[in-house]
Amino acid sequence: MGSIDSKKRNGKYRARYRDPDGRQLTAHFERKADAENWLTSKEASILDGTYVDPAGGRIIFKDYASAWADRQTHAPTTREQVASHLKNHILPTFGHRSLNSIQRSQVQAWVRGLQEKLAPATVEIVYGRLAGIFKSAIDDSLLVRTPCRSIKMPRANKKLVVPMSTDQVMAVVDAVHPHYRALVVVAATAGLRQGEIFGLQVSSLDLLRRYLHVDKQVVLVTGRPPELAPLKTSSSVRSIPIPELLAEELARHLAKFGPGEHELVFTDEQGRTLRRNRFSEAVWDPVQKALGIPKGSGLHELRHYYASLLIRHGESVKTVQHRLGHKSAMETLDTYGHLWPDSEERTREAVEQEWMRANFQQSEDSVRTGRGLTG
Repeated sequence: MGSIDSKKRNGKYRARYRDPDGRQLTAHFERKADAENWLTSKEASILDGTYVDPAGGRIIFKDYASAWADRQTHAPTTREQVASHLKNHILPTFGHRSLNSIQRSQVQAWVRGLQEKLAPATVEIVYGRLAGIFKSAIDDSLLVRTPCRSIKMPRANKKLVVPMSTDQVMAVVDAVHPHYRALVVVAATAGLRQGEIFGLQVSSLDLLRRYLHVDKQVVLVTGRPPELAPLKTSSSVRSIPIPELLAEELARHLAKFGPGEHELVFTDEQGRTLRRNRFSEAVWDPVQKALGIPKGSGLHELRHYYASLLIRHGESVKTVQHRLGHKSAMETLDTYGHLWPDSEERTREAVEQEWMRANFQQSEDSVRTGRGLTG
């Protein structure tokens, strides 16, 4: 597959081979043994599929990252987020460097710098973008290994979810503008995400059998009006059983206000698709402030309330996961695990009841045995 030329006038041996694309590459060595070893390693890497283009690692990071971003099949909102992460957090540090010049220690230092200005969860997301770019470079045979290895991430001080009380939720329902009353009830009694509520269409309602089918959401992309889009994951697509009170609330809402554009159940007062920020500023935040309810995660607080109801009434982790559209049971437990009843007392009761039953049975057996001997 390759060859080594006899010693040249410069006193060096030239080794040559052709890469998988048919290009001829050469290198010069003082000793013939070194040339043979180099050539053997190149030929072996071609045969076992681990070959790396020697020039590939010299590609400038920003050029490769830009091409990588263009190849991704992200949803519009995710594509916009990726572009923002590259521009604001990744390219300022690594953009001018060649791929093969970036070291693990430099990535670790960059992560440490990020944690000074970003929340731990955001640092993980941004780091994930960088790691994805280097993984792609390895898959493209441009690098042998990634500098994104054994990187220590900032530890998040997780804040436990403290759900609103039923009294607080009812107060919000009573205080909110009548146009949005049913929307609040949906959030509290079906647990939809805000974008899912905004994207709920009349065709998604089965009020007779009392189900909501969730398969769309409203997304916002800079410079464009709100638009309906599919949900990000298949696990988010779900049918949720709803109580009769919600079915009646939705029927009253549609009878009074009718559907808006795109046959949406909930719109603004002009019948237009709702925007997250405008809803928070004009509807949710004023009510929350007026009622003295601690500021939390906006309308998402009612999703937490819904989850807490399911848990309080004995629903399993898998059921709560499905109702909320979580990817995994672990996601559900990470968020709401502390709300499940403590099992310590049930453990004590289980052991005590079993031993009490056994002791009672043993006592009865002793009595019967005693009677038999005396009889």
